[in-house]
Amino acid sequence: MSEPLPNELSVEALSEIAAEVLEPKLSKKERTKDWIIPPKAILKPVGRAIAQYKMIQEGDRILLGLSGGKDSLALLAVLKYMQRHSPVKFELAACTIDPEIPGFDPSPLKQWVAEKMGIPYFYEAEDLVALANAHMKGNSFCSFCARQKRGKLYTVCRREGYNVLALAQHLDDLAESFIMSAFNAGELRTMKAHYLNNEKDIRIIRPFVRVRENQTRDFARSAELPVIPDNCPACYAKPQERQRMKELLLAEEKHNKHLYANLWTAMQPLIADDNHAGEAELS
Repeated sequence: MSEPLPNELSVEALSEIAAEVLEPKLSKKERTKDWIIPPKAILKPVGRAIAQYKMIQEGDRILLGLSGGKDSLALLAVLKYMQRHSPVKFELAACTIDPEIPGFDPSPLKQWVAEKMGIPYFYEAEDLVALANAHMKGNSFCSFCARQKRGKLYTVCRREGYNVLALAQHLDDLAESFIMSAFNAGELRTMKAHYLNNEKDIRIIRPFVRVRENQTRDFARSAELPVIPDNCPACYAKPQERQRMKELLLAEEKHNKHLYANLWTAMQPLIADDNHAGEAELS
């Protein structure tokens, strides 16, 4: 791997943050239960991923897509922690896209982000069910919803002047996308760790690409993060292909403890990107 540029987070700088977690340097205020300290088991792979794929650079303005799920809440806590301790300075904000689906209310995040995170926060609401009924082509509401949310996040990035969009997909998500693509499309594809969008004005990063889903779940539970239950009726109306792949992989992992490590190695040419092309949706 090439040497990191001076304005990028280096492996050495991140090891100071991730491996030691700087616990001895925490102030009395930071030691209170109100300050969320991510575990080393998450900070270390996040630091390695950021360094490996050169995700964060000096002066970046990062907008995190905050759905209210365990993964995005965990990533917000991690990036906020790293922002406080990183030698490379970057700005951080979050944005929630409210799809206005009955039974799903992410609005409690407004107060929590203001009180616990203290960062700029944008809350965008749009009736995605009505939009889908009017414009959706095909029969996958989940894919349509994902595309619309991503488009709204791009809009907020441009409107508010953020050049990086952070998404919270983890290693399990990448592995599931990889298997789904191979099984159903005969293609070797998965989500990328760091790439430019098609318009080449926003970089998309996924700092959790080395993190397992059970790690974000355990962290969200132990830190008492305000997870908003995802109960979209469109998603649960019929069995999901992604859920089937998840169950298949987890079952196989019981027989092969190195499964995800092997998949990580196999996906390396697909996860890396030349940053000259965008990424198709893999839902």
